[in-house]
Amino acid sequence: MIPGIASSRRRFKDLSEQEILALAISSEEDDARIYRTYAESLRAEFPASAAVFDGMAAEEDEHRRRLIDRHVARFGDVIPLIRREHVTGFYARKPVWLVENLPLETMRAEAEAMEQQAATFYALAAQNTSDAETRKLLGDLAAAEQGHSLTAQSLAQTHLTQDVSEEEGRAAHRQFVLTWVQPGLAGLMDGSVSTLAPIFATAFATQDTWTTFLVGSAASIGAGISMGFTEAAHDDGVLSGRGSPIKRGLASGVMTTLGGMGHALPYLITDFWTATTLAMIIVFIELWAIAWIQNRYMQTPMLRAVLQVVVGGALVFAAGALIGGG
Repeated sequence: MIPGIASSRRRFKDLSEQEILALAISSEEDDARIYRTYAESLRAEFPASAAVFDGMAAEEDEHRRRLIDRHVARFGDVIPLIRREHVTGFYARKPVWLVENLPLETMRAEAEAMEQQAATFYALAAQNTSDAETRKLLGDLAAAEQGHSLTAQSLAQTHLTQDVSEEEGRAAHRQFVLTWVQPGLAGLMDGSVSTLAPIFATAFATQDTWTTFLVGSAASIGAGISMGFTEAAHDDGVLSGRGSPIKRGLASGVMTTLGGMGHALPYLITDFWTATTLAMIIVFIELWAIAWIQNRYMQTPMLRAVLQVVVGGALVFAAGALIGGG
């Protein structure tokens, strides 16, 4: 234990009844604020789910009001300042700003975990309280939090009809495609296809596997950096709705590098024809994988995807082999 740290936090069992009520009040305030932040982050794109979190925030406000009323009746108007971080081992909440990076289903799972933690807290708080009215209130709130998932379900039934849920699911899928799949696919295509010519030209021109590996690595990493910065810089995602430029740049840059390194790595093998044969097999797999991703996520007809990627890649490969062999 680091000296000076433990003394700044209280153990839950050492809290007075007034401090337990104060902790419950601040916790309800925090949870309501988190739910409202969830709602605001979802309102433009998922208004029905935002309404669910609005309803949950309203219920947390009602819990807070009941707790304050009990505190005033028992201890007066001055509520001690005590928060989760002041209590050793007390459950923590993620920073609210992280919700910008959470998908809808993760927010719902986080909310469910929050309610379960709150129910556990109220059950323990009731056991540590001797005043009958306070104990009854804390027990009632424990039951309410335990059943809050049912409340969320009823709110979901009110606001999330089957059509709305399906539409939100489609919107979430669409956002996933725009933010991750589309830039990642563009990077994979660029890395896999554009590096074919320099790698195989070098291979057939030098028949030196180490030189080919160095050229392939340089081409792949350089292309990855270029594609990543280009994707992140050319569209901030505000108007296009394509999401975070950092996420898109990361997806594009990483997949570009992987696409090129896939057929550069075999040249770590010292035997030229073994390395080249393995590289050609990997190229074949890469090109068909790209065609499958286009068909699966971009709804591109398979025949068109094959013509665009496999045939195009074969022509680039042939160009590199001919230039290197000549």
